[in-house]
Amino acid sequence: MMFQTLYLPIGVPTFHLGCAGAEFEKSAALLKEIESGTEVPAEMLLSIDKLLEFCADKTPDLLIVQNVTFANGAYIAEALRRFDCPVALWTLREPVIDGTRLRLNSLTGAFSAGNMLKSFGRPFVYVFGSPEEAGVKRQLKAAIAAARLKKALGSLRLAQVGYTPQGFGFGRALDAEVMTVFGSELVSIEARELIDGAKACSDEDAAAFLADAGSRIKGLDAIDAKNVADFAKLYKAYSDFVQREKIGALSSRCWPDFFTAYGTPVCSVLAILNDLGIPAACETDTYGALSMYIGQFLTGSPAFFGDPVSLDETENTLTFWHCGMAACTLARKDTGAMAGLHCNRKIGPTLEFGCAPAEKATVLRVGKKADGGFRIFLTAGEVLDKPQQFYGTSLVLKTKHPCDRIVKQAVADGWEPHFAVAMGDITEEMKALAAFLKIEAVEY
Repeated sequence: MMFQTLYLPIGVPTFHLGCAGAEFEKSAALLKEIESGTEVPAEMLLSIDKLLEFCADKTPDLLIVQNVTFANGAYIAEALRRFDCPVALWTLREPVIDGTRLRLNSLTGAFSAGNMLKSFGRPFVYVFGSPEEAGVKRQLKAAIAAARLKKALGSLRLAQVGYTPQGFGFGRALDAEVMTVFGSELVSIEARELIDGAKACSDEDAAAFLADAGSRIKGLDAIDAKNVADFAKLYKAYSDFVQREKIGALSSRCWPDFFTAYGTPVCSVLAILNDLGIPAACETDTYGALSMYIGQFLTGSPAFFGDPVSLDETENTLTFWHCGMAACTLARKDTGAMAGLHCNRKIGPTLEFGCAPAEKATVLRVGKKADGGFRIFLTAGEVLDKPQQFYGTSLVLKTKHPCDRIVKQAVADGWEPHFAVAMGDITEEMKALAAFLKIEAVEY
């Protein structure tokens, strides 16, 4: 997927061009370091004619507009007329304060640009500081990653397998909302169709899938042989569906159908899909699956999906858990991903393990407000080196802020009971994504 970042260092020639030129060279080098494919002009764009000449043949996915000196709103207006994409507006710090000449006046230019961006209704993030500053580099990296993710969402096919159980409607998605807010296509299919596909599969057809599962999950031989064979057939049915329909993430019905109509849970199938880079949530939580996709895209590794089930104020920890559908690769190294029986139905195979530790983690959720608008939940922490907490899969997060305060406020604010935990600090990227999608980010 081609992605283009376009750097527009705008200004006028009446300020200190020596200072401006030095900041331009450092800024261009930083952007090339972050994103080697960044389109950088050969010189500062100190007139609208030079701006238009540079923009003529470009099709950017992100504009990085920097007031290398002051420029009035007409400059950015010309760019906004031509390009409909997210913007990172970058203000340079005034390099010298000595009681004499104002060298750049970048900040005043930023106010002009910000005013025009709002008038156009364009989403943007704001970055302030010099190119040498670590915080500036972090924010620019986040903006580029978020813009890349926004483009990827535009080609995502998100599947919804079956209906949400009674009382779980918070995860049910509408195709029009998914398309208009996130740019993704929602594909819906009855759970019965995949169950029927599994039932029609022979042991021979599923043999390769059983072997693959055995390489990922320990202890399958301790589970009822028919359940294991039926699980492999279900794995094949889901894999065939994902490949045939080019699905990038999915949510799936699980209880009661896969226990009552099929006799084998879907948990371990979803776990392996997560391993294979297809984020998969249970209980047909489509916005949970979308949250997992976002977390995986930004970190490069599977996200954990679960309920917040326990907190310990002494340790300042919050435990996330689910019945057993976490990616096998998230398991602790000393145990690996173990096969087990579903905690309520006593049918297997499900996954049984505690998650491996991670120095940085981000809890996120694409959720909906009472008025129907979207918002994103964010909180940061560290995944501790803890054993399995309950039957199923679990993760113990030491939160950056007081865990009891997070829980009390999140419950009071009406958040859904499912969250994704991404293995990495992606809070800046998530805030940039929220800005680009024009939805609220709520950080706890």
